[in-house]
Amino acid sequence: MCVALPGKVVKLEKDIALVDFNGNLVKARSGFVDVKPGDHVLVHAGCILQKVSESENDEMAEIMKELGAF
Repeated sequence: MCVALPGKVVKLEKDIALVDFNGNLVKARSGFVDVKPGDHVLVHAGCILQKVSESENDEMAEIMKELGAF
């Protein structure tokens, strides 16, 4: 099973985004999706798969916390 994690784009340099996952900053490729700092995104295997709303992001982050993923 594959799981995409919710995060927030902090910085963007060309097609590499710095994404905040609950305080952990990770680089992810943004080439598939047009993003900007402040966007909430889903990331899998180092690639941003899609943008999500802030409420969707918060809901997924809460589920991940309950599962112990965060």
